[in-house]
Amino acid sequence: MGRCGWILSCALCLLSIATQAPAQSSYPSKPIRILVPYAPGGLTDVVARLYAEQLRQSFGRGVFFENKPGASGIVAIEETARARPDGHTLMIGNISTNGLTPVLLARKMKIDYEGDLQIVTPLADVPVFFLATTTNFTPDDPAPKTFVDFLAYAKAHPGKVRYGSAGIGSYQQINTEILAKRAGIALAHIPFKGGGAEIIRDLGNGDIHVSWFNITNPVGMMKAGRVRALAIAAPQRLAQYPDVPTLAEVGFPGMRASQWVAAFAPSGVPPEIVETVHKAFLKAMAVPELQEAFARGGMVVPQQAWLDDPKGWLRDEMASWKRDVEDIGITVEE
Repeated sequence: MGRCGWILSCALCLLSIATQAPAQSSYPSKPIRILVPYAPGGLTDVVARLYAEQLRQSFGRGVFFENKPGASGIVAIEETARARPDGHTLMIGNISTNGLTPVLLARKMKIDYEGDLQIVTPLADVPVFFLATTTNFTPDDPAPKTFVDFLAYAKAHPGKVRYGSAGIGSYQQINTEILAKRAGIALAHIPFKGGGAEIIRDLGNGDIHVSWFNITNPVGMMKAGRVRALAIAAPQRLAQYPDVPTLAEVGFPGMRASQWVAAFAPSGVPPEIVETVHKAFLKAMAVPELQEAFARGGMVVPQQAWLDDPKGWLRDEMASWKRDVEDIGITVEE
């Protein structure tokens, strides 16, 4: 190669480096796509949309949603894992889809969950009601007004009480089966592909009898008297619901204290982009409008959002669920 050729080659290399560097530092370079593993209207969808507005303002880019319900979150998980790993596709999942599904339904997945998907950060913690319908709960007797009433009816009518969940392996399904095992009752499982919005609708209509539900969505139904909170999975009673006892108070200590929601990305997304997204979420958590929305919904910003090792936190969370399921002897058919 002659001197002129060598100079031209160096110039082209420098130009290539110069054009690549801004591309890596200009994230995001296009709208951000967020996959939600449920139909619109449930807790996970609500949390996703609260954060999306802050991401729009922080990045100056559009954020659009794709609701991908189905298979206990596997549909959304697999699509996220297979997306181009450039940080422009994220998933907002929760304790069911991203904590329990990988433990209980791993053989149904066509991906390696821990190898193909990574957690970006936890986004919200939410106390959970154990709700009962007040509509046609029993043919003759009034709906139970206390958790003790519910247990008495369930024991007297094995298999007749229907509970709703977001599907096999979901938080509601596993937590209900754990509760049923400890209480010595048998309940009928009714899964809902669409998640929370469908569950609360049918609970209010009396098509199902009970379910676990975050404290954000059923407020309207509670005020209308169509559903009643019999207990709450929380460390202590909530100030806004002082008459609702904790599970420990009604005789079931050690049950899960809250649900969580978190952001995920394909595993191949570069660490610097993951960190950029993480910082954007942390910035959003400090915005008064988001904090006010959380307070109205009874949600809290999770302390684990500031952890240096969110992957380790998620592994511990999944291991804890695995122990709980094995201890109570629950198996999930695949």
